[in-house]
Order: sequence, then C-alpha cells, then structure tokens
Amino acid sequence: MRALITGITGQDGSYLAELLLEKGYEVTGMVRRSSTESYQRIEHIQDKIQLVQGDLLDQLSLINIIEETKPDEVYNLAAQSFVPTSWNQPTLTAEYDAVGVTKLLEAIRYTDRKIRFYQASSSEMFGKVYETPQSEKTPFYPRSPYGVAKVYGHFITVNYRESYNIHASSGILFNHESPRRGLEFVTRKITDGVARIKLGLAKNLALGTLDARRDWGFAGDYVDAMWRMLQQDQPDNYVIATGETHSVREFVAEAFGCVDLDYQDYVVSDPRFMRPVEVDLLLGDASYAKEKLDWERKVSFKELVKMMVDADLALLSASK
Repeated sequence: MRALITGITGQDGSYLAELLLEKGYEVTGMVRRSSTESYQRIEHIQDKIQLVQGDLLDQLSLINIIEETKPDEVYNLAAQSFVPTSWNQPTLTAEYDAVGVTKLLEAIRYTDRKIRFYQASSSEMFGKVYETPQSEKTPFYPRSPYGVAKVYGHFITVNYRESYNIHASSGILFNHESPRRGLEFVTRKITDGVARIKLGLAKNLALGTLDARRDWGFAGDYVDAMWRMLQQDQPDNYVIATGETHSVREFVAEAFGCVDLDYQDYVVSDPRFMRPVEVDLLLGDASYAKEKLDWERKVSFKELVKMMVDADLALLSASK
C-alpha cells in the first residue's frame, strides 16, 4: 500500500507516518518549499519515507505528485491549524483550509478516483454548540475563521464523495495533543511553561481564559482512527473524541501537579491571549466510531498531561 500525507511534518502527520510504516506502507509526505525547513518531528523516520515538494494552493503540483507517487490513500492533514491566527490571517486560512481541500480533491478526481481520501475536520466546526455532547448529527456553528474554513473543507469532502463516488471520509477530531504539539497551542504552552518554572528558567506563565472546556485526547490514538476510516467499505464522517471534558484550569492544575507545584502561585491572566469570541465547551460523542471502526482512546487525560510535562522537562534539561 502507498500513502500520501500532506502536513507530514506536523504533529498528526508524524504520528500517522509512523503508524503507516509499521503497517508496511510506502509513505510519501508533501512538504512546502521553505527557506527554513523544519523536519524535527520526522527526523527519526526521514530515511524511511519519501518527501516531495508541493502546495495545496498549487493545483498542478498536486496533480503531478499524485501521478508520480500513485497513492492508494491520501491523508490531508495540511492546514493553517492555529485558531488565533485565523483572525489575523482569515483569507490565508480560507485558502488552505477550504480552497486547498477542493484542489486536492480535484487532483484526485482528475487522476484516479479509486484513491481513498481522508479530510482532517475539526471540533471547532461545532463552535457555539447546539447540543452536548456533539455527534456526527450535531449542526455546525463555527466561531472563528478557522472553524468556518473547516466547515467548507468538511462539506466539499462530502460533496465529492456524493458527486464523484470518491471514497472520501471526514474525521471530526476533537482536541488531540502530544509532546509534538506546537508551542503556540495552549496545552504545549502550559507544559513547556511548567517545565521552565520547575527548572528555574521562568517565574510565571501567562494565559488567556482558564474556563474554556475541551475534550482532549492523545494524537497517537487519533491517527489510528484516521487509518481505520479508510479501511471501511463505505466512506463516512466520524467524530473522534474521548467523551470527557476538562477546563484549561484543570489542565493547568494537573500539569503543575506533575512537578508538585500549585498553579495559583505562577499563572497570570493576560488579555492578549483572549479570543474575540470564545468556544466555551466542546465534548465529543465517539460512539459511532467505536461501533463502526472499533476505535477507542487508549491514553487517559492524566497520562497525556504527564507525558507532555515529562517530555518538556527532558527537552529543556538537555538544552540547559
């Protein structure tokens, strides 16, 4: 089996590449040409995969890559994925997270409609939720340019599935974290901050709202669900979540507790990190994925937080 992964240098892309290699796949990753290339997350497997240059906004490069690599499966994980940035760069976010999905689907339609396609949708599409928990049938009400663009990407995937009989599935993934999460994301910002304070490299940690609640899982568990979707006879949409919700405050308290510190002594509120409108509560119902994909998470919330804190302590200790 051959797979093409867009966004292979990201958190999910690196875990997915590892999983597919373990299953015997030939893995190709699409990367954008950059003056400062960062392959840190895939350095340990770089000799086992093929990297090709392309861009979601360049239709011809997508067609050429698919024609040359002839993948059986395409996983579209590339995106402008940081929600706060989407307010500062709403057009760029729309181009990559909406139009880019269309161009990749068009490349598949043009070259080989037998290719199985995975689209990385997001719980941010639910936004101001109509019901709790959120399932595949819950209406979308996105509260950020990122969420709006992801709704387009989701529905264009459904449209190509129905219009051109492409095996195109959409994974509506709730928040999933790991030691490979970018430092701009609140969970990694917290665990990095905790490690810095514990090691005497910082005195406090500035955060936005502590009251927002999220359904947090481990990225390594979630990429397994992506693969399972493309092994089904029929394509579909699947919510992937833990079924538990925790506030940012709970995440902070758990992380500081890992190093025997009280978060109230170190965390300060900074309005710069507040969103224009907040998504207050996300909680996923993954019962359909459990039934159809035989999928469930393996790493608990506490295990995830400890994993991330331990990793940041080791990383910063090594660089001291």
